[in-house]
Amino acid sequence: MANKVLVTIGGEEYPLVADESAAYMQRVGAYVSDKMDEVIAGSRVGRFDAAILTALNIADELFKQQQSAEQLRVQIKTYLDEAGKAQSEVSELKREIFRLQQKLEKQSHA
Repeated sequence: MANKVLVTIGGEEYPLVADESAAYMQRVGAYVSDKMDEVIAGSRVGRFDAAILTALNIADELFKQQQSAEQLRVQIKTYLDEAGKAQSEVSELKREIFRLQQKLEKQSHA
C-alpha cells in the first residue's frame, strides 16, 4: 500500500508517494534537505545548481558505500573460505587421532 507524505526540501514542499513508511520518507526528505542546505551554504549557488550538486554528493556517498559493502562481502567470503579449510583440517586431524588411537589399542593388546 502506497503512503503519501509531504516533505520540505530547500524551503519547498514536495508530495511523495511510496510503499515505505511515512516516517522513512520524512527521514529521506530531511536528509536531502540537509544536504542541499550544506551545498547552498558552502557555495552560494542557485537552487537548481544546488540540487545538481546535492544529487552528485549523494551519488558519491552511495558509490562509496557500495564499494565498502563489496569489500566487506569479499572479506567475509575470504573468512568463510578460511573457516571451511580450517574445518576440513580439523576433521582430518580427528580422523588421524582416531587412527592413531586404534593403532595404540592394537599394540597394547598384542
